[in-house]
Amino acid sequence: MIEIIRTNSQNLKFKNLVQSLNADLAKRDGGTHALSQFNTIANLKYVVLALQKNKAIGCGAISEYDDFSTEIKRMYVSPEVRGQRIGENILTELEKWSRELGASKSILFTGSKQPEANKLYLRNGYCIIPNYGILKDIPDSLCFAKNL
Repeated sequence: MIEIIRTNSQNLKFKNLVQSLNADLAKRDGGTHALSQFNTIANLKYVVLALQKNKAIGCGAISEYDDFSTEIKRMYVSPEVRGQRIGENILTELEKWSRELGASKSILFTGSKQPEANKLYLRNGYCIIPNYGILKDIPDSLCFAKNL
């Protein structure tokens, strides 16, 4: 059984999963990819963990982007449990939390070399949007949005 819990970026299990996520992204994109500058977790107040037998197997977070939107960050599912809709469960909880915080829209960015993530977002009602903010000049970033 998968348990979904809410926490923050100080959670050690979250920090460990983020290390695995960063290693995965470094393999896909290279360690100095332009998107890596946005991977800080220091001030994330809204973090979701997926646990299986008390072991962290997936994570995601949101931050407040503007008065109406939250931005999804640091989505990751351990390779050994992928394909079981764990990412979808994390995403659903992040969207629920976003609505509780008063957001009516969820946005996010990911890289073009993350096809699993891109499929997850499209399958869950996200649409590709023009690159926003400082992502405008990063050609292989993909931005998504969903009305909540």
